[in-house]
Amino acid sequence: MKKKLSNVFSTFVKKTLTEKKLEAISELKLLLISNDVALETAEEICDQLKQRLKGDQIGRLSSTKNYLIEELRDVIREILTPEKEINLLEEIKAKNSKNLPYIIVFLGVNGTGKTTTMAKIGNFLKKQGLTSVAAASDTFRAGAIEQLSKHMENVGIRVIKHEYKSDPASVAFDAVNHARAKNVNVVLVDTAGRQVTDKNLMIEMQKIIRIAEPDLKVLIVDSLSGNDALFQAKEFKKHVGIDTNILTKLDADSSGGAALSITFITKKPILFIGNGQGYDDIEEFSINSFLTNILDI
Repeated sequence: MKKKLSNVFSTFVKKTLTEKKLEAISELKLLLISNDVALETAEEICDQLKQRLKGDQIGRLSSTKNYLIEELRDVIREILTPEKEINLLEEIKAKNSKNLPYIIVFLGVNGTGKTTTMAKIGNFLKKQGLTSVAAASDTFRAGAIEQLSKHMENVGIRVIKHEYKSDPASVAFDAVNHARAKNVNVVLVDTAGRQVTDKNLMIEMQKIIRIAEPDLKVLIVDSLSGNDALFQAKEFKKHVGIDTNILTKLDADSSGGAALSITFITKKPILFIGNGQGYDDIEEFSINSFLTNILDI
């Protein structure tokens, strides 16, 4: 049975206090992998800890426990700290100051909560006084346009749409032109979510990116999907490129490993996390809050 990462790290700290550190680190690696942490990420955490703890002497239990927790905190903070931070609202304002809309393309396979997340982001921006328009550029999946339209209607956002099987890039193009003509602040572009091994999907995504020229490419990841999420992230990063991640379904029984792995694999920040079904159930990702949750030992 999977544990929360807080339990995983608690087990590691207790074992390290009573046994050889290297044995404890080896066990930590196995525990991390069994809790949705990718192999590469688990190895990086353990390698860094091994370097930090090399040659350290075990002292009084209380001070050693605190020391171990702080070492873990530093290692995980380093992994979660992206190459570049993103301040979404500041970026939108900067683009709008040039009388241009800020364009966000949403990527991700079906079932990750991509369409709902788009509505949540639109709702979030609306509360910040920003207007949005959505592009129904998933013209492949039956019902996708209706699904997006329903969600956007619920949060009061207009949808630009064409017929099914029409060119997805042309939908995005029309939405961008609409935003420019109507002084809309943000364009939210939906995309198809077929399997990432589908070559035609990646060609389609590349064309949308080329035509829409987005300011931000967002990968939507189901935090419960384990190694599948990592494979998706690698493929989208390789073929399309991504700028940031949004993790969905963190309100469900998620161990927390996806956040570590996705950040390490993509080298990009987590922008938001979804924690419920409502349109308000989204919050900006905080490294400090995440560290508190998983190191509550």
